[in-house]
Parts: sequence; C-alpha cells; structure tokens
Amino acid sequence: MVSRREFYVSLALVASVGVWVGSALRGSGSVPFVRAAEAQMLAAKPFSFAAVARRATPSVVNVFTTQRVRVSPFGTTQGDPFDQFFSQFFPELPRELEQKSLGSGVIIDRQGFILTNHHVVANADEIKVKLSDTRTLPAELVGTDARTDLALIRVRSKSLPQAELGNSDELGVGDWVLAIGNPFGLEETVTAGIVSAKERVIGAGPFDNFIQTDASINPGNSGGPLIDADGKVVGVNSAIYSRSGGSVGIGFAIPINLAMQVAEQLRANRRVVRGWLGVSMQDVTPELARSFGLPNADGAIISDLYRNGPAHRAGMHRGDVIVGFNGKPVKNSRELSRWASEVTLGTSVKLDILRDGERKTVDVVIQESPTERGA
Repeated sequence: MVSRREFYVSLALVASVGVWVGSALRGSGSVPFVRAAEAQMLAAKPFSFAAVARRATPSVVNVFTTQRVRVSPFGTTQGDPFDQFFSQFFPELPRELEQKSLGSGVIIDRQGFILTNHHVVANADEIKVKLSDTRTLPAELVGTDARTDLALIRVRSKSLPQAELGNSDELGVGDWVLAIGNPFGLEETVTAGIVSAKERVIGAGPFDNFIQTDASINPGNSGGPLIDADGKVVGVNSAIYSRSGGSVGIGFAIPINLAMQVAEQLRANRRVVRGWLGVSMQDVTPELARSFGLPNADGAIISDLYRNGPAHRAGMHRGDVIVGFNGKPVKNSRELSRWASEVTLGTSVKLDILRDGERKTVDVVIQESPTERGA
C-alpha cells in the first residue's frame, strides 16, 4: 500500500514534469500540453540501466578466431616456379601467417550453444570463447548461414548463463535498447540508444530485415546482443553505417526472432533449409502499376519461372502479379521471398494473383531452393 506521503511525492513529481513540458512547448501552437498520464510515464522512466546490464551481461561472450593463411615469403604466388626455386635455399622462412580477429556472441542455451555472426567466424581455423567469469574455452563451429550473417558455435561446459530472449516483433521505434559486446577488445562494453527504425534493407543479403539503432556499435560488437529495457535479447548486432569505421549512430541488428529460426536449423541440420517458390520477381513500381492496370504499387511481378519449379508446376505465368500470400497482402518481392523461405518444405501455400485484370488464387507446394541445397 502506498503511504500518503509517497502519494503526494509522486503527485508533485508528475505535476512538476507536466509543468516543465508544458512550459517548454507553450506558445509553439503545434504541440498540445502534455497529458497527466504522459507526464506520469515520463516521470517513471528509469534513470539508470545498471540493473538491466547486470542481468544481461553474464550471457555475453567474447569470440576470438584464428585463420592460418598460406603465404610466400618471396612475394611470389603459391605454386609459382620461382617460389619453388627460392624455397630450396630458404626452407626456414615462414610459409604460414596467422590472422586473428575478434567479435562477440550470446549464450542461448545452457548446454553451450552461442549465437554470433557468420562474418566473425567465417574461414576460422580456431575459435575460442571468453566467458564473463574470465574462463577461455575452445569452441566448435556448428554451422553458419552467410545469407543472414548468422552462425552457431558451441563450447563444452555445463550450466552456463543463458540469455533471456525477447520478441523482436514487439519492438517499437523509440524503444530503449542496449548493445553489449567486445568493441576493439574492450570486454563487456555496454552502450545505450533507441530503436531508430525497423525492417531496414541495407543490401547485406536477400533476407535483410534489420533493426536500426543509435546505440553505439563498433568493430568487435559483431555477434553481440541487442537488449531491450527488460534485459531480454531482441537482436544480434551485425553491421554499422560509417565512413570512418567507427560508430556514427547508425547500427543494425538482426531481429532475434529471425536469428532463432536460423539457429534452430543450424543446430538440427548444421545448415539452413529454406523454402522456394521457383520464380524470379521484381517489385511493382508506379509505372508498372499503371501499365498493368493495378490499383497501387503493392505486390511482386513474376519476371521468370524455373522449369518444373513450384510455381511452374502450379500453372503460374510470367507477368502474374502476386498480391497475397496465405491471406497476407504482399508489399514487395523481398517480403514475399522471406515469407516463402520460412515455410516448411512440402507445405502448400495460397498465392493471390492478378492475371489480365482478374484475381485468382493458386496453390503452390513449397520446395527447397537449389541454391540452399548446393550450399
């Protein structure tokens, strides 16, 4: 029960915030006086993220990799006749160099499974992980997925601190987030910011769906978690926009919902199995919408079909405009490709299409992409 004194203190705090905000905005003519409920919400905001950081940091790890690269000490190409000739007289010169890199990761399972970025561990001959309790353990690569820049590694240890996972779909633009990682080798660095945007496409891959944040992210943060105000992981920090190489307040994280879908497949199959419609597509532009007689520029136009692919077998044609996927409206080809990739192989999906001005529904059985099978 709240005492009378605490009630009046809270009431005075709310009133003071309301007066301050109202005074700052009064006279602008464009923003109304802040409501009491909004003022109370502002007054209740935490002034420190210390408790959140303490809760989340134990599950964050540093990832160190070593790649052994064959080189020629004579400046010649490996296998070159001159290289072979000089090697006879200088056999003691080093023929191999070690390239080291660092990144971050987050423990998603008490059995030692760690989520990180593909680019952190790609081509590594040796992976080591330093835990928050200062132990350094060797790690094995479970699997990677270059298309989403995700990787799953594992250390052999029991009862590790497991991260709490949030729901990235529930994140809103403006929500507080923390980035925790190992920038420039500085362990357990915590930075704060907000969600600047969602569903960003930055050209990193065919399944771009990034969370943009202004929480400071630098080299070495890659693979570390993006944390919400409850201390739950909502993203995997992956990239930054920068001309200098350092943080300028534009960082990108892979949504944890997507990351866990990939991690579960890597754990089960050591690779990702993706669904495929068997079509090449392009977005509907305003010009194309007018020429096709479409009501708006939403949807994806089939520009080509793979022979005996799922769409070809379902009787779809070049020029069909896909406007619906299992009852959901399709905005663009990238969104459609992502939805199809998440469907279990062998599942039938309903595509709403426009053909010659008529709306039709086609059932398509999802197959595995030949590209993924080859990978």
